[in-house]
Amino acid sequence: MGVRHCGFDAQSRRPRAVVSRPRILLTRRWPAEVEDRLAERYDVTANLDDLPLDAAAFAAAMRDYDAVCPTVTDRLPQDIVAVSDRRARIIANYGAGFEHIDLDAARTAGIIVTNTPDVLTDATADIAMMLILMATRRASEGERELRAGEWSGWRPTHLLGTSLGGKTLGLIGYGRIARATAVRARAFGMTVIYHSRHPADDMPAEAYRATPAALAADSDVVSLHAPGGDATRHMVDTAFLSAMRPTAVLVNTARGTLVDEAALVSALTRGTIAAAGLDVYANEPRVGPALLACPNAVLLPHLGSATRETRIAMGMRVTDNLDAFFAGAPPRDRVA
Repeated sequence: MGVRHCGFDAQSRRPRAVVSRPRILLTRRWPAEVEDRLAERYDVTANLDDLPLDAAAFAAAMRDYDAVCPTVTDRLPQDIVAVSDRRARIIANYGAGFEHIDLDAARTAGIIVTNTPDVLTDATADIAMMLILMATRRASEGERELRAGEWSGWRPTHLLGTSLGGKTLGLIGYGRIARATAVRARAFGMTVIYHSRHPADDMPAEAYRATPAALAADSDVVSLHAPGGDATRHMVDTAFLSAMRPTAVLVNTARGTLVDEAALVSALTRGTIAAAGLDVYANEPRVGPALLACPNAVLLPHLGSATRETRIAMGMRVTDNLDAFFAGAPPRDRVA
């Protein structure tokens, strides 16, 4: 049986009925290879509109499906996770982050939650390095100028950026993606320092910075790799940005909530820092007009894991977790 590409009722947003076998809802379209594999074992419904579901549709899904498979931009708070007359027994998340799911509510309700770690490390590190290069070499400014027909030709002082050789990359967080970003940065001749909760065994002692502010002061580029959640919300605020060098660049491929976007706009417009490269935002897919107006901000539409290989691997990881769960075995990537 193939995948059911289902729309949603305009008023109730309730998913239309599906047939027997374990019912699986994909809240967005997934790569065809993954949808086909899921359809071999399950009755799968994919969101034909490929647009975010609202709270009513999520609540209905928790009642109508055995498994709900959200993405990292969906929101599943307590009132959705613990909805009455719930049928769903597993939330199999398509993505490594899970701050958008109320894990405490899931544990209380006896719902398994899984994620997809490991498989998106290299793709996201590539985007981090690309943002570093684009921001330091002013690539977005140059492309916009050329496309607008405003380029008057080569000249010695046009759009001067900065080279990476001999510069210092500061990593906030030192997990898999940060480590992979460090490898790429060293290939460009950068020195790497980092801040994390504890010093790492694979880094020299002098590379560790005990506080984010100390790292900000010592870095030419700051790249964010911390998890989301209340503990890290707006960790990049006015004080952090003021600690950075006026020639420095901020890059974020982690979570939009890490950055106080109003403070960042102020820092970019006042020259507190030189530039920023962002792949994630606080209110995706909405990006504030003040940030959009900053010429020294490189803005990407959350492309961190957006390679075909990675997105297929993420889906296959979800499938493996579902297979284990419905076979009565512990899912490999359980987070709640």
